[in-house]
Amino acid sequence: MKKIYKFLSIIFVILTFIGAGYILINKGNVNDGYAVIPMLGALIFNLLYKKQN
Repeated sequence: MKKIYKFLSIIFVILTFIGAGYILINKGNVNDGYAVIPMLGALIFNLLYKKQN
């Protein structure tokens, strides 16, 4: 399970940066949720990974 949590955490971090880039490209006229929601997933899976150790 640790490898799955680590992998999902990395995927969500990548999605966060993609969402932040999308917000910057559109000059902030789109919803901030494109970056916030994936970061929430990254934080959750990172905490689950640390809890498994």
